[in-house]
Amino acid sequence: MTMFNDLHLLRSFVTIVDCGSISAAARALHMTQPTLSRQLGALEEQCGAELLRRDTHRMSLTDSGQRFLQDARALIELADEAEQRLRQEQGGLQGNIRVFSTIDFGQTVVSRLISSFIQAHPGVTMELSYSNRPVHMIEEGCDAGIIAGTITDERVVARSLGQIRRHVVASPGLVAAHKRCRRPEDLQAWPWLILASANFGGTREVMLYGEGDQEHRLQVQPVLISEGVTSLREAARMDLGVAVLPTWLAEEDLVSGRLVRLLPRWEARSIPAHVVYPVRRTLPLRVRTFVDYATQYMATALAAPRRG
Repeated sequence: MTMFNDLHLLRSFVTIVDCGSISAAARALHMTQPTLSRQLGALEEQCGAELLRRDTHRMSLTDSGQRFLQDARALIELADEAEQRLRQEQGGLQGNIRVFSTIDFGQTVVSRLISSFIQAHPGVTMELSYSNRPVHMIEEGCDAGIIAGTITDERVVARSLGQIRRHVVASPGLVAAHKRCRRPEDLQAWPWLILASANFGGTREVMLYGEGDQEHRLQVQPVLISEGVTSLREAARMDLGVAVLPTWLAEEDLVSGRLVRLLPRWEARSIPAHVVYPVRRTLPLRVRTFVDYATQYMATALAAPRRG
């Protein structure tokens, strides 16, 4: 028997690495710590090499362990995918998928995406976390992420979901309190609400784009800077200032009249959306199905808004 003949041992090893300790992995696997330690010892004996360095303070992979981990994950994923295919043929897609997203996007569009996916695949369960750090979440064991904003890390695979359109909006009360806005420069002196992160379009320099390749740069002085676009929407509703909001967040307020578009022929810079997942040779069938589903779903969710 070789070390690759027993998937149970491989799963135990991968779980220890993912959990960060033998004790945490034992709790996750619902077994005793001595039993799991014996399994790790048996695997290392079969490998003829130490896979994990263990001391009283921390645990780390050896060079052999790092290489072995990649192969172990690949074998487990292949086995899981084969099982998933059989189950799908018999009764549909099954299993759990861990997804993360940027906060505002996740609480709205991504939550609807996940609900729609589960309804289409009732055998699937899903977990949704929030983070603006895709590599960190992938390393923590998430299967995929839906990200609004620029992806700068090449250690994840990123598939484009399209562009998020953004509009300059304000409340009717704020508009009534200022002179009529006819041109972009008319907004220079208005109070502004902006995002803190440039990755999501936040900047004190607002670029507006009009018909015929027109561009106009505004240097704004914000009265509120926030890490979340939903808080900007709430502040805009309360007449506090002008905000640049994505279509998916502002559309209901624009239809109801709680917010109005300023300079309807002009838009702020669009920002990209991506689905990201680990750099692996294969993805579990349920994750690959979700990635494909997300790509199709977002094509509709991020489409141009309805015109009244």
